[in-house]
Amino acid sequence: MKLYTFFRSSASYRVRIALNIKGLNYEQIPIHLRRGDQLANSYKAINPQALVPTLEDNGRLITQSLSIIEYLEERYPQPLLLPRDPAERATVRSMALTVACEVHPLQNTRVLNYLRNDLSAKEEEVTRWAQHWIGLGLEALEQTVASLPNRADFCFGNAPTLGDIFLVPQLSNARRFGCDLTAFPNLVRIEATCLKVPAFVNAAPENQPDAE
Repeated sequence: MKLYTFFRSSASYRVRIALNIKGLNYEQIPIHLRRGDQLANSYKAINPQALVPTLEDNGRLITQSLSIIEYLEERYPQPLLLPRDPAERATVRSMALTVACEVHPLQNTRVLNYLRNDLSAKEEEVTRWAQHWIGLGLEALEQTVASLPNRADFCFGNAPTLGDIFLVPQLSNARRFGCDLTAFPNLVRIEATCLKVPAFVNAAPENQPDAE
């Protein structure tokens, strides 16, 4: 199993966490986004979107972090990352999708570079843009977690789920953009719990072989 990854990519970070929770061995193939490795024809043949991560398993190439993690959940079901109850599964999926669809795309490097290079946005304007969309997403997640009838150590229950896998990298991004997290005490508490779990620690950007 191979993972095409970049240490600072939050989408790659999610997949590393999932692989670690599942106890799967994998080889990391670094794709340096800032140097433009993802734009090489050799990599675009692997991932036509020129994005990371890409998972290669048994000769099959899978892209998009959520699809990769759902694939791992189906192929390697233990430990579970999604509850068995359909309604609970939907709740956890909605947490992940809040990050994957509503927050991350708007603070992705290529979007921010478009603001800088094509729309001539100043750096402080780019930062405010990122902070705005991150803040809206985290506000929704905070309310979701706080409203659950059986609040526990993690986003949903007493073991990590898909929700935690998407939350922790996004909070890391939020800090990188200077977001004020004081309005999200439940999310910060959950993050602290996750960061006591080796699967999360070992997946952190600073602990990757290509970290700078």
